[in-house]
Amino acid sequence: MNRPIRSSSTTLMALAAAVLACLALTLAPAVASAEEEPAPAATPTTTVHYTKETEQDYQRQLAAGEIQSATFNKKIRSLHLTLKNGNHVLFIYPAHDQPKLAAELEAKHITVTVLKKTEATKEAAKKPAHKLRYIAGGILVVIVIVVATVLVIDRKRKQQAE
Repeated sequence: MNRPIRSSSTTLMALAAAVLACLALTLAPAVASAEEEPAPAATPTTTVHYTKETEQDYQRQLAAGEIQSATFNKKIRSLHLTLKNGNHVLFIYPAHDQPKLAAELEAKHITVTVLKKTEATKEAAKKPAHKLRYIAGGILVVIVIVVATVLVIDRKRKQQAE
């Protein structure tokens, strides 16, 4: 009498480990490329790094006359400030406060500019998308699916053998 061929749980686990290793090797370049810094622009302009500040800091700098110029981005409600000492700061203002803030700045004779719609959209698109989080989540989902599939197949084979 012919017995059905059964694979042992060790074989199934080895198969699952091999699949996971292949999956990790295929996704490793994607993770590595997502971690790399973007290439510097070909233009010789330097990028300005803005430090975030609170509303109290903004009000203190405005009262002390430390602000040289201000640029509004209405799309993401941010106010880029260039201070007289050369520092650059970023203030995220509440919704509908742009006209009030602009009036305060102009009253202190500070140069105020508002980004055009295309420039504001371009700046809003520069925000990081946290690619690594999504890649890691995708890998985790695939691993769970593979392990669940192996366990279900193993259980069915054991039930058929009985």
